[in-house]
Amino acid sequence: MSHNIGSRPAISGISRRQFIATSMGGGAALAFGRGKAFAQAADTLKVGFVSPRTGPLAGFGETDGYVLDLARKALASGIELGGKKYSVEILDQDTQSDPSRAGQLAKDLINNQAVDLMLAVSTPEVINPVADACEAAGVPCLSTVMPWEAWYFGRGAKPGAPSPFKWTYHFGFGVGEFFKTYISQWNLIETNKKVGVMYPNDADGNAIRANLAPLLAKQGFTIVDPGAYETGTTDYSSQIALFKQEGVEIFNSFPIPPDFAAFWRQAAQQGLTRQIKIAQVAKTG
Repeated sequence: MSHNIGSRPAISGISRRQFIATSMGGGAALAFGRGKAFAQAADTLKVGFVSPRTGPLAGFGETDGYVLDLARKALASGIELGGKKYSVEILDQDTQSDPSRAGQLAKDLINNQAVDLMLAVSTPEVINPVADACEAAGVPCLSTVMPWEAWYFGRGAKPGAPSPFKWTYHFGFGVGEFFKTYISQWNLIETNKKVGVMYPNDADGNAIRANLAPLLAKQGFTIVDPGAYETGTTDYSSQIALFKQEGVEIFNSFPIPPDFAAFWRQAAQQGLTRQIKIAQVAKTG
């Protein structure tokens, strides 16, 4: 018996994509026992890899070429499933740091390249549109390098409700890890516990603002938040003026690299950096 799921035929009741999704979802032992179910479907396992290698988020993709070379070498002899060997083809694509392009690339890999598995890495601007395309098409997707809250809630899931996702999975840190790290480090230095935060108007920023700021407040930190800013902002004078006025001694932000460079340069020019004792920045380097 066979039926269609995604663009691959299912054999003996399970498709290649179903097999991979089941394995990723924690049922690897059961799924691998069915490896022969799709053994006749094809001899090559196609893996799509989507990441930002150029554009404002290029810092996240600097090592992608090196890592992909290692992966291709490691998989050069293929993998064995259900007693049969399959070659592995990795099809990598650069989003150019554009969310719309990320979604388009994912759809092309799904519809025209017929990938069996999608891998997406680095920031909601890349991962979320790719994951949404995979969820809609019934293609298993595994992602990493972004807070899980930005992946889960940023894609429309609701707290306390059953997960709406069947085909997409995320392996990553969360706000809790940021919180524990920050508290352990910030308490090593004497400050007035005033934290100036700059969280962007994106999935990362919204998730961090909703979840991290309340945790910090419960630990006695005063949050000074000038409000969400738009990615690509070039003038941070109003935020800097507020931080100086409130006397913040800790700075925390989740900007893309060009935004932080612009902010920090202006902060130095306008005297803010002289009063900052701790600057802790994520999503940039």
